[in-house]
Amino acid sequence: MKEDVLEQIVDDYLQLKGYFTIHNVRFKPSPVHSEFVGDDDRVASDVDVVGLHPNKIGVDRVWVVSCKSWQQGFDAGRKLRELRGDVRQPKRETWRHFRELWIPKWSEAFRAEIEKRTGSSEFRYSIAVTRLIGDGSEWAEDPTIRDNLGGNPISFLTLSEMWTEYVDAVGTTPQPSEIGRLAQLLKAAGVSAR
Repeated sequence: MKEDVLEQIVDDYLQLKGYFTIHNVRFKPSPVHSEFVGDDDRVASDVDVVGLHPNKIGVDRVWVVSCKSWQQGFDAGRKLRELRGDVRQPKRETWRHFRELWIPKWSEAFRAEIEKRTGSSEFRYSIAVTRLIGDGSEWAEDPTIRDNLGGNPISFLTLSEMWTEYVDAVGTTPQPSEIGRLAQLLKAAGVSAR
């Protein structure tokens, strides 16, 4: 996790909200799955941060976050049209970035791993992005995504909203992470990301 700053910010953000976190939770379809294809399914995928809140129930108890720290931003409408096959695919097929959301054999493996790790089949799924282009509401309404998430909700987390909330919440007690300490020092210096 240390290489990706967005993952570190998500981690601190979830911990600020009272979640215990684990990182890079790997999953892949079983080789005995009827639709297993060696070239596509042999290498595991992962979600970046999974948070478990001991005092919450239902979908708010587990928060699963996949990070897309793309500097050009995340065009939610275009990415969904790519997944649906309505526009030209980039060099690397878009479904490969969203296996658990788009391909049933991957979503089954993903949901099984989340339940194994957290004891819950209910969770909130978010895509953390540096900058969201569009509002992303289509993702929550898409029947393929809804089915593959087992009816669990999906949303987007922007770097701006996480950072603003985090900086507002930090006090003067030294934070336990490098990101937290950076936020404290920037706040103390009067530097604002707003």
